[in-house]
Amino acid sequence: MRAMKDSGIEWIGEIPEKWEVGKIKYQFSVTLGKMLQTSSGSTFDTLENYACAANIKWSGFDTSVCKMMWFSTFEKKAYLLKEGDVLVMEGGLAGTTCIYHNENSPCYMQNSVNRCRNLSGYPNKLLYYWLFHVFHCGYIESISNKATIMHFTKEKIEGTPLIIPPLSEQRNIADFLDAKCAEIDALCADIQKQIDTLEQYKRSVISEAVTKGLDPNAEMKDSGIEWIGEIPKKWKVIRGKYVLKYLQKPVMTDDGVVTCFRDGEVTLRSNRREDGFTMSDKEIGYQGVDIGDLVVHGMDGAAGSIGISDSRGKVSPVLNVLDSDQDKWYLMYYLRAAAYREVFLALATGIRVRSCDLRWNKLAELPFLVPPKAEQKIIVDHIKETIAKTDKVISGKKEQLTMLDAYKKSLIFEYVTGKKEVPAV
Repeated sequence: MRAMKDSGIEWIGEIPEKWEVGKIKYQFSVTLGKMLQTSSGSTFDTLENYACAANIKWSGFDTSVCKMMWFSTFEKKAYLLKEGDVLVMEGGLAGTTCIYHNENSPCYMQNSVNRCRNLSGYPNKLLYYWLFHVFHCGYIESISNKATIMHFTKEKIEGTPLIIPPLSEQRNIADFLDAKCAEIDALCADIQKQIDTLEQYKRSVISEAVTKGLDPNAEMKDSGIEWIGEIPKKWKVIRGKYVLKYLQKPVMTDDGVVTCFRDGEVTLRSNRREDGFTMSDKEIGYQGVDIGDLVVHGMDGAAGSIGISDSRGKVSPVLNVLDSDQDKWYLMYYLRAAAYREVFLALATGIRVRSCDLRWNKLAELPFLVPPKAEQKIIVDHIKETIAKTDKVISGKKEQLTMLDAYKKSLIFEYVTGKKEVPAV
């Protein structure tokens, strides 16, 4: 086992005796991108691709985001990206890093991005792994002003400690981590694909059950609804205003705010989180909601914001609070099936992404499939049982992802700080 020494930095701990502690600015030049320019400043300016925060992902440069702005000849020289440049997000998820490999070339950079360009031969990919550790160990947060949005500025990047192994080890560490992280990432991608398949399976079970029933031998008839086709002969097709009752309940003094989330949960905000919400100065039009009420978000219903409330509270007027003589769980699953099939998006007239108008006047005219009540309960029980079993499997796979993520962070930390030595080939 090689001799170790104290790095003098608490979040790094011990490093090999022959390794050094420096700063990023002595190994890399750091340049902040250009301020956004939406119009030409002269006849010599040209529109060019630029990299912004949205392009920077740990998995690489995201080419699905392609933006353009004006650059002069001098600015092109100053802000041009080259193969191998290390790009670091300044705000947002401050410190997020990727290696540029000539994506959207020629490409320049905007001032939400800092470019680290090699001065010394220190491997760019080793800096990437070092910044990965810096990001996840809490260092960036520790040097940020807690009263403002976190920023990893040019000056902060330059002043960030950098562990410097001997030249003979630097490339070996980067190559070793490339191979190991590729294995981990491939495992994670495969597990995530399985999770996505299971989520789609849940949707298909819901859609099939609420539109075709559970009896494969049932006599069928045409529903007259294009996205549904045939339905069991005993089922009825009834417009929403004859199935649902639109409620306008009074608000009580101690009511907390209830939110209908995109995953379908309808609960008090305090049960999930309190931050990240836009709070209303005046609660104009707020209405009461009780446990068991069916709630449909008037704007985000198309994205899945449809559920049964598990809380008493008050909700925004953009939410439809509904009752019915039918099984409300069945009606909820039916509406979700319509959302999955993008029925509501087809009715949309606005431009907000994944949103449409699902206010009461629209729901009132929507055709509903109404099986006999006893059959509704059987369908609901089947769906709940299937979802519970599937969610248990999904939960296990998410735990695997969490374990792999923790392992990857630990692996990178151990090798970039020299606590473990790259095995000899």
